[in-house]
Amino acid sequence: MMSSFPLVSFLITLMLAAAVCTQGHEPALDTAENPVLTTAQYLIQPYSPRSNGGGLLPVPVKLLPLCPLGISQSSVTALPGLPVSFSYPYPLMDTYVNEGQAVNIEFRSEAWPGCEEFSKYWEVDESSSASEEPAILVGGKKRERNSWFRIERKENFVGGNAYKLTTLAGTIGTIPGPWDQAPQLVLTNDTAKTFLVKFHKVHGDTTATTSTSRLEKLGLGMFPFY
Repeated sequence: MMSSFPLVSFLITLMLAAAVCTQGHEPALDTAENPVLTTAQYLIQPYSPRSNGGGLLPVPVKLLPLCPLGISQSSVTALPGLPVSFSYPYPLMDTYVNEGQAVNIEFRSEAWPGCEEFSKYWEVDESSSASEEPAILVGGKKRERNSWFRIERKENFVGGNAYKLTTLAGTIGTIPGPWDQAPQLVLTNDTAKTFLVKFHKVHGDTTATTSTSRLEKLGLGMFPFY
């Protein structure tokens, strides 16, 4: 009979590697000052209270083809956007979403404007037609590096923490998009375009979840003019 020792040894090594990966990292905090969790859902919203727009929604980045979808900030302040969840590309025994660690971001909503053949994972456009500031698209793959994002604390302001989203190649910022000039998410090295965000927990909050669901349907019913 084959010894189980190699399997046990491998599992112990994997657990130790996971512990090393998470050691020394601080968890990102939501708007209630609680750690952001992989087991919950969140609205990613602009940090600035002076922002003229709402949350993040899937939209086409060009007229043709419409798919894959990009990601834009709603031009309607009342729309909080669609909820997302965070997960690690590889199994880790940690439910905290830690600053500086690679995570996947996935839209979690039954309301969806189309392009059903694509996943709801975020990714950086790496196609041959991508611009110098490539769009952040919906349709990524969990273990592909262009679907890995990091949360980094930008500033600690009175009343909350401002974060930025980064990748291995740069920072997530915004440029005027094709639909009513609504801010579109892109990868950029221009710090003036950095998109500061906050995380509002909705999963497990019955009132917030119900309200968000109604607004999701309203926003996607306005597609593509949100």
